[in-house]
Amino acid sequence: MKTTQVALYLLTLVLLYALWHILSLFLGSTILPDPLTVFVHGVEQIKEYGFWSHTFSSMFRIAASLLISFCTAVPAGLLLGSNIKIDRFFSPLIYLGYPIPKIVLMPIILVLFGLGDLGKIALITMIIFFQLLITTRDAAKAIDSEIVYSLRSLGGTRWDFYRHVVWPVSLPGIFTSLRIVTGTSIAVLFFVESIGTTRGLGYYIIDAWGRSDYPTMFVGIIAFSLIGILLYEVFDLLEKRLCRWKTL
Repeated sequence: MKTTQVALYLLTLVLLYALWHILSLFLGSTILPDPLTVFVHGVEQIKEYGFWSHTFSSMFRIAASLLISFCTAVPAGLLLGSNIKIDRFFSPLIYLGYPIPKIVLMPIILVLFGLGDLGKIALITMIIFFQLLITTRDAAKAIDSEIVYSLRSLGGTRWDFYRHVVWPVSLPGIFTSLRIVTGTSIAVLFFVESIGTTRGLGYYIIDAWGRSDYPTMFVGIIAFSLIGILLYEVFDLLEKRLCRWKTL
């Protein structure tokens, strides 16, 4: 199975390379540099301190946002999903708060928290918080009542309920949500890094675009994509390790 997956990944890369090369020939290398040119330029860029400075800045902002969101939204979602009364009390706040496009609050967030890392992390966290919260809550709600009754009949405590029932049942849904918010967080980060900053891959891409340095621009795009792929694969691997019971 693993060999098949590796072969499919390689085939996908070959197809993407071929499509990119054909589009480059059709549009012209000035507008769309061919993949080999971008690869060679990327090798040169990764030798520069500036590239890694931008990359680590973006990685720190994404990692901090995901960590804060996970540590706040997941416990809250587990509590809401497993407690009907608390869920009913907070449901109006969630239903009113979730549909609001948080990105339009960016000027307010940046005024309150500044143009540095804190403002960017705060905005990303606020956006992906609700996605994690709702997914976790819905996963916790799906628990069969018979499981709850069985635990109580065995003398299980409230802590046992969360540890042995709510947490493992909700975990697959949490990892699914984490994979989804990975793309959201990178998209939002690119947007906020293109405004009022001189550090981050978003600035790196916009700056190269403004100078018509398209090879550098595509190096930044690929770097952003690789961060997203890395995070996605990490969450996928963690789910396979922590949710082995799903395959039993």
